[in-house]
Amino acid sequence: MATSPPFPPCPPNPGGGALRHPHWWQRRWVRYAALSTLLALSGLVILALVRRQTGTEGFLVGLGLAVLPVPWLIAAFRWLDRVEPGPWRNLVFSFAWGACAAALIAIVANSFATRWIATSVADPVSADTLGATVIAPIVEESAKAAAVLLVFLFRRRDFTGIVDGVVIAGVTATGFAFTENILYLGTAFGTDQLTGDRGIASVTAATFFVRIVMSPFAHPLFTVLTGIGFGIAALSAERQHARRILLPLGGLLLAMGMHAFWNGSSTLGEYGFFAVYGAFMLPAFGVLTWLAIWTRQRELGTVRAELPAYVLAGWLGPAEPFALGSMRARRMARDYARHHHGRAAARAVAQYEAYATSLAFLRHRGRAGKAGAGFVVRERELLDELWKRRQVARPALEYAARTAAPPRPVYAGPVPMAYWPAYGGPAVPYPGYNPYRS
Repeated sequence: MATSPPFPPCPPNPGGGALRHPHWWQRRWVRYAALSTLLALSGLVILALVRRQTGTEGFLVGLGLAVLPVPWLIAAFRWLDRVEPGPWRNLVFSFAWGACAAALIAIVANSFATRWIATSVADPVSADTLGATVIAPIVEESAKAAAVLLVFLFRRRDFTGIVDGVVIAGVTATGFAFTENILYLGTAFGTDQLTGDRGIASVTAATFFVRIVMSPFAHPLFTVLTGIGFGIAALSAERQHARRILLPLGGLLLAMGMHAFWNGSSTLGEYGFFAVYGAFMLPAFGVLTWLAIWTRQRELGTVRAELPAYVLAGWLGPAEPFALGSMRARRMARDYARHHHGRAAARAVAQYEAYATSLAFLRHRGRAGKAGAGFVVRERELLDELWKRRQVARPALEYAARTAAPPRPVYAGPVPMAYWPAYGGPAVPYPGYNPYRS
């Protein structure tokens, strides 16, 4: 843990030798360009495939209906990620991967596998059943899991726990479901055009009710299991190689199994779909929602528990651990900064809150021996970012702490002492914070 603020900036080249420039393929802009090109090409191909199958009019109808649940799902995952918000670029990549690359892989692989089964192994009816219950879950969940894996490997600093895994997986699955819904709804509309069905009795209305009203959370629910596996792996120590490999694989297998069970519900009789929906899907959705919210609250508890060590070192004010551990107080701090100093100040406070949360999580992993060799460097970077924004953030957080603190009796006796363990040493006394004390 850092002991005294502020610190001198690091020299640009501590080793004193000549700087080594990375090869052209290692440059960040080259990777961004390659990834953007890949996703754009995938998007164009999937657009052409879907439009060819649904027709232009069906595509536009499917697009208009499929987009309806997307803002709500993205907002829900973004709300879940508010404790330590990840960068928007990760969410944009995840959604684009699900909507373009994963959807393209799924359409091509599912079509090829179904045709192969129909011609080589089974009749067309059995091929469709096997394709939906066996091939589709394996292909689709693997394609969506690739986005989570890429963020886990190349954005490791932004992937620190279960909530990050849930958010990345959920946003990826939301993009995938968006494209799939365009295909299903557009095809249903084309069927209605041929049969002349209209209104509530149409195939389009039935498809919309099942996919958009009843089960918009289906694909996110499956892929979130994969994200939870990656999230638990992110909390593991670097030396636990087997755990970091087996946990994501276990989550992926669970996602495939749940997906297969859901797809196979239509073969369980006239009411099989509704039975599986009521007895399995809704309870699973409730349990995973509770788990995500509980994990979010636990993260706030980690912030309140770890940051007082930096109060002792002088990096943070005494009110900040309480304020940073409360979403209500955080919002009040941003509002205070915006009201008194403008949008730039509110943005600086939001960045301060994010860096402080990352610092708390880093220290928590460090005390558990899971932070890795770069702990000291990363801690120094985060403290430096906090120090740059302290003049704007501290008054706002102190105001939020005073305003958001729950009412409590003020005792005339000495202030009680709480104890916060330090790295590898005895407990460090930390005076309890009284928000009403001037």
